[in-house]
Amino acid sequence: MSQAKVDKYKEEKANRKQIIARERRKKILTTACGCVIAVAIVGWAGYSIYSSYEKSKPTETVYTDLTAVEDYLNALNDNTEE
Repeated sequence: MSQAKVDKYKEEKANRKQIIARERRKKILTTACGCVIAVAIVGWAGYSIYSSYEKSKPTETVYTDLTAVEDYLNALNDNTEE
């Protein structure tokens, strides 16, 4: 082996723990980022599907007879004017 290869091997051997730790952190960070991106995509897809489902549902219209309330309010207004 040439002297350069020997020096490189010794340097790598001396820094092996730091190199392994750096690679481990990089792998964990990559996995975490991938999980966050996957959750974001699944959440966005779920929200889009739910939103389109809610839009496709027919709107229910409710009609209410408010004549009794209007008569009551008119009676109150008539009493305060006198």
